[in-house]
Amino acid sequence: MTNSAKLNRRAFLGNATAALGLATMGGVLRPGAANAAAPLTVGFIYVGPKDDFGYNQSHAEGAAAVKAMEGVTVLEEENVPESQDVQNTMLSMINFDGAGLLFPTSFGYFNPHILELAPKHPDVRFEHCGGLWSEGNPTNAGSYFGYIGMGQYLNGIAAGHATKSKKIGFVAAKPIPQVLNNINSFLLGARAVDPTITCQVIFTGEWSLAVKEAEATNALADQGCDVITCHVDGPKVVCETAVARGAYVCGYHADQTPLAGDMYLTGAEWNWASVYTDMVAKTIAGEPIPNFVRGGLADGFIKMSPLGPAVSDAARNQFEAVKAEIMAGGFAAIKGPLKDNKGNVIAAEGEAFVETDVALESMSYLVEGVMGSTS
Repeated sequence: MTNSAKLNRRAFLGNATAALGLATMGGVLRPGAANAAAPLTVGFIYVGPKDDFGYNQSHAEGAAAVKAMEGVTVLEEENVPESQDVQNTMLSMINFDGAGLLFPTSFGYFNPHILELAPKHPDVRFEHCGGLWSEGNPTNAGSYFGYIGMGQYLNGIAAGHATKSKKIGFVAAKPIPQVLNNINSFLLGARAVDPTITCQVIFTGEWSLAVKEAEATNALADQGCDVITCHVDGPKVVCETAVARGAYVCGYHADQTPLAGDMYLTGAEWNWASVYTDMVAKTIAGEPIPNFVRGGLADGFIKMSPLGPAVSDAARNQFEAVKAEIMAGGFAAIKGPLKDNKGNVIAAEGEAFVETDVALESMSYLVEGVMGSTS
């Protein structure tokens, strides 16, 4: 389907009169449902392009695994803003195509968009990527996420061995808990190598804004950061700009080796294929999906990019040893004694927040050693 066709379909469903035309003789029929021979039609919605070397690509790779499942029809729509457009897209997939399971993947799709539509379509399952579902929200909605902060901690170990300036950099979109956890984990992984290392963070304010991402990366390089990572939707601009400035890169979302080449140390990647195929199989079998689904390295929710040629033997050994600890479970990056970068105690001596601790999903601070502000 062309982009213009998709836009027309969104516009059609945004028109109340047209939406009323979905009623048919003898009741209401979801157009397309009668044509769907598959036992389940699944919809994936992305806020950006599917080939962004980042967040959207990681979900599209998961959707590709679902396409390989027998008897499943997969719908995909990319470049859908976090606005009324996503509601129109979800309605299109439900009413025109008979979708019974939706994966609206972007953070801003949940509130108010999923929250508004889910009660009106109780027979459709809405699965949202992020930590936003809570008790009292529609029971036919849920959230799934991975402990990717552990991947950023491992990124930090690689960065800690590679940095010569003892300054590493982070380009971040927005100061929400998931992003803050990644920033903190990256610095704490590096400080497991050398406790004098600092991390400069620059927030762009947007999930995808190439100009600001390039400016932020250049600003970090200007300040002496010689290893840079990010948490934006598409890391392409950050990676290419960092390499052009002679900085090493730690990736995020997907494997950015093709972009950074020999300057790529490793990366924290999503592995949505196993998550999506499991949820689809459960839905087909009539089995419930928990409203709160989480997993880490050991569960196959995340994975690490291969270590690049610039990773030293000492870095590789520490990386693999810590990775084994994380795989064993119960690992804590946030542990005492630890303060935030304003001097407040986060964790006292002997206190630790393991990766599965739900408190991490409401994180609002940057740890000591991170140069930047959440406001």
